[in-house]
Amino acid sequence: MFQDEVDLNLNPDIGCMWMRRGEQAEVVTPGTNVKRYLSGSMSWRSGELVVTDGTRRNAELFVRHLGDLRRRFRHYRVIHVICDNARFHTAEGSRLVRAYLAKHGDRIVLHYLPAYSPQDNPIERVWWHLHEQITRNHRCASIDELLKLTMAWLDEHGAFKIEGPMYQRLKVAA
Repeated sequence: MFQDEVDLNLNPDIGCMWMRRGEQAEVVTPGTNVKRYLSGSMSWRSGELVVTDGTRRNAELFVRHLGDLRRRFRHYRVIHVICDNARFHTAEGSRLVRAYLAKHGDRIVLHYLPAYSPQDNPIERVWWHLHEQITRNHRCASIDELLKLTMAWLDEHGAFKIEGPMYQRLKVAA
């Protein structure tokens, strides 16, 4: 599983969008920004996505997500999770992660990508598509509405195709 987090902001990301010539799209920003965070993992074999939402991007969200993975893939003996080197992902950086791995380390094994290598994590492309299609120039009035729209988009999309050079390396490894 390739794991990473993404931020959802009530204030929309401003960017290019299609509109008729001569017309200007109006993007409303509510002013005070409210955030939610998603911790997601993508199966490199099937493209299936498992997502956990939270109000903070921290070890607690990460551990809750690992629990969701363990329950979702209960038929797997061992779940390998490939993630970045965020301090709250590591047993050295977080007591919560260390305690979780002490209890479930026989089922969950963490592997870390090199620092600053988002190109090696295919779930980054999923988050890019999410921003392109949902969060850019959105008109949601509340963070709950944006979260509901995001989860509906993820459910509707189904499995994601792994994009980029990492996929070729994974096919060779299989």
